[in-house]
Amino acid sequence: MKSAMLNLYLAVPKPSSQKPAGVGEKIEKLLGAAFWAGTVAGVLGIIITGIMMAVSLKRGESSEHVSRLGMVLCGCCLIAASGTFAGWLF
Repeated sequence: MKSAMLNLYLAVPKPSSQKPAGVGEKIEKLLGAAFWAGTVAGVLGIIITGIMMAVSLKRGESSEHVSRLGMVLCGCCLIAASGTFAGWLF
């Protein structure tokens, strides 16, 4: 069984780490735009959650905005750490 797994591992192609010419700049631009779009979405999410909390408080309604705020903040942390994660993986 171990030799079959070893043979399977050795049969997997190993692509080169060289990126094709001209593609690196386009990918970096795309990733930068995605990062900024995620950051803007996170800030808007925090603002919208704050507005919803204020409106609910004024109406006297009880709502679970804290959990929504927690999800938005976790998403913001994930977006902020994505560059570090990618650098760690690759």
